[in-house]
Amino acid sequence: MLVDAPGDLDRAALEAVAAGEGVELGEHLLAGLERSRAAALAALTSAGPVYGVTTGMGAMAGIALDEQARARHQAHLVVGRAVGSAPWLSRREVRAVLAVRLRTLLHPEAGVSPQLCERLAALLAAGVHPRVPARGNGAAGEIVPLAHLGAVVLGGERTGADTLEGGWLPPFAPGAKEGVALLEGVPVATALALLRAADTRLLLRQGALVLAASAEVLRASHDPLHPAAARGDDVLAAVAARLRWYRPAGDVHGLQAPVSLRVGAPALALAQRRLDALLEAVDRALEGVSDSPALLEGAFTGTAGFAGTELAAGLDGLVAALVHLADTSAARTHRMLDPRQSGLPPQLSPQPGVHAGLVAVHKRAVGVVHRLRRFALPALSGAVETSLGQEDVQSFALEAAECAGEAVAGLREVLAVELLAVHRARLLRGGLAGLAPAATAALEAVAGVLGEDVLDRPYGRDLDRLGELLAAGWGG
Repeated sequence: MLVDAPGDLDRAALEAVAAGEGVELGEHLLAGLERSRAAALAALTSAGPVYGVTTGMGAMAGIALDEQARARHQAHLVVGRAVGSAPWLSRREVRAVLAVRLRTLLHPEAGVSPQLCERLAALLAAGVHPRVPARGNGAAGEIVPLAHLGAVVLGGERTGADTLEGGWLPPFAPGAKEGVALLEGVPVATALALLRAADTRLLLRQGALVLAASAEVLRASHDPLHPAAARGDDVLAAVAARLRWYRPAGDVHGLQAPVSLRVGAPALALAQRRLDALLEAVDRALEGVSDSPALLEGAFTGTAGFAGTELAAGLDGLVAALVHLADTSAARTHRMLDPRQSGLPPQLSPQPGVHAGLVAVHKRAVGVVHRLRRFALPALSGAVETSLGQEDVQSFALEAAECAGEAVAGLREVLAVELLAVHRARLLRGGLAGLAPAATAALEAVAGVLGEDVLDRPYGRDLDRLGELLAAGWGG
C-alpha cells in the first residue's frame, strides 16, 4: 500500500500489513521526513545535552559522551538491550509491531531519517521478521522487545540478532538519535492491542450468532431482547437488535429463559464497550507523541511516551469481559444438555445410556473457563526499581496482551463447545425453525464440516475443526 502520511497507516491498514501486505512510502512523505530529519540535526548542534544522544540512558544519563562514543552509541543502545528469549511473538504479531513502529517514526518529532523508515518498509517487503520476545519486559517502556527488533533493523548478522523467518538485509548504520528512537514508545503493546481487538471483534459477532442459536435450542423467551429493555444503552440496543435478527421467531418454553441466556446480550454489550475503549486507546497511541526526547517546537523534550498504561488497562478490561462471555457460554451448553430445558434426550445423546453424548465436551469447556480466570487479574500493577535507583513505572502491557491472547483463544474454544452442542441439537430436532436464513446457512456450514453423525466419537477432533472454522471467520 502507498503511504503518504502517517494517518494512512490507520488501524485497517495496520491489520492488512500484519496479514502480509507491504508498504511503500510516498515521495511527499519522504520529503517531509527529510525536512524533519534536517530540523533534528540542526537542533542537536545547539541543544546542549540530549538524553540518549549525547549522554547515556537511564541511570547513565549523567554521563556525557565524546564525539567518538556518540558515533557508536546509537547501535550500542540497541544491541546491549536485546536480552529476551523465547517465547517469541508470531509472524502476524511481528509484522504488526514493525508497521506500528514505522507509523510512530513517521511523525516529525521523532526526527529520524527517511532511510530508517524505508528500512522498516524493506523488512516488511522482504519478509524479514525479527524474533521479538513476548515476555520478560520488566522496564518502563518496551526496551527489551524493541532492542530485538532494532538489532535486526540494524543488520542481524552483525549484531547477533535473529529472525523468525527470512534472512537479513545489508547492515544499516543508525544516525544520531535513531537508536534511541527505535527503543522509545510502546509500539509492541499498541500492535498487540490492535490484533487482540481485531480477533475480539470477530468473536463477538460469532458469539451473538451462537447465542441466538442456543436460545432457539432452549426455546428461550424473547423478552430479554425487547427493544424497550435497552433504554439508555445504545450498545445493548444494537446487540439485542442483532440477536432478534438472527432469531426472529421460534417456540417458547417456560416463563423465563435460563439466566445464562438472559444475561447474554448484556455480556456481549460489555465486551463491545471494552473493545471500543481499547480501540480508542490504540488510536491515541498511534497518533500521540511516543518519542523521548521528542523534537517539540524546536527543542528536545523528555516525554512519557514510554507509558503503556492505558493500553494495559484497556487489555485488562477486555480480558475480564471475555472471561465473562466464556462463563456464560459454558453455562448455556450445560442447559442444552438438560432435557428439561431443551426437550431433547439427556446430554444430547441419541441413545441415552448407550452413547454418552456431549457430557465430557461440557467438562472440557468448564476446564477452559477455570484456566481463563487465572488471566483475569489486572497486569497493570507492580512497579519495581530496575535502574540503579532511577524510578521505573512499568505498565506490563505485554503481559496484559498475552492474557488477552489467552482469553481470545479460550473463548473461541468454549464457543466451539457451545456450537457443537447447537449442531447436535439441530440434528436431533431436525432443524431450528426459528432462526433467520443467514443463521441457518451458518449452521449448515458447520454441518458441512462435521457431518450429520450423532453417535459418540472422539469429539476433540470436532472441536479442533470448529476452532479452525471460527478462526477463519465463520459467522463474521
